[in-house]
Amino acid sequence: MARRTLIAGNWKMNGLGADGVALARDVAAGASKVAAELLVCPPATLLARVAAALAGSAVAAGGQDCHGKASGAHTGDVSAEMLADAGASYVILGHSERRTDHGESDAMVRAKAEAAWRAGLAAIVCIGETLAEREAGRTLGVLETQLKGSVPAGASAARLVIAYEPVWAIGTGKTPTTAEVDAAHRHIRSVLGGLMSGADAVRILYGGSMKPSNAGELLAIADVDGGLIGGASLKAADFLAIAAAA
Repeated sequence: MARRTLIAGNWKMNGLGADGVALARDVAAGASKVAAELLVCPPATLLARVAAALAGSAVAAGGQDCHGKASGAHTGDVSAEMLADAGASYVILGHSERRTDHGESDAMVRAKAEAAWRAGLAAIVCIGETLAEREAGRTLGVLETQLKGSVPAGASAARLVIAYEPVWAIGTGKTPTTAEVDAAHRHIRSVLGGLMSGADAVRILYGGSMKPSNAGELLAIADVDGGLIGGASLKAADFLAIAAAA
């Protein structure tokens, strides 16, 4: 079935007020020229200002993480409800940098996805293998384990997006071959089919050094429904060029 391409920008820990708003406005200015759905996920400090700058445009705003609880004694954390209140409609969860830097487990990611749904946000659940796991031939098994552990019951295409991000390709300029990406995405689709109904409608994004020069090739793969873009999302021209490649 037809799935609308989603190009999501993960700004990570980058951007101050004026620059973030300017970047958001530049993306919004070019949104009408592409058919893909566009999403930008700024740091939490910028979310409300970016969402306000995007108001009335075709570009959505999202968060980069959320806590599993709606409120409470969790210093430094941000709840899904807070993200929604600031103007988010999506939230990235389980990014490899969160899993590595903060020790997030599949169970934690699942709890956060449940929190996102509770707040009315769509969850972009990230999964992916390390270089050691790929070299050991464990890629598909790792993806299956992470999917089964991270995706809550009751998933639907309207509130779940999966992002496949081979950890070893993020920010390195390296990418798997198209055959490897195809195999990973087909396997993810198959596993989702055993976890939920309507798995064919769920969008599966590729994340891992997607840039204007390789976006067309990656986005042409049958089960690649968009991209989770890191560094290239910090330049509106590059981000929009990736979206145009779709």
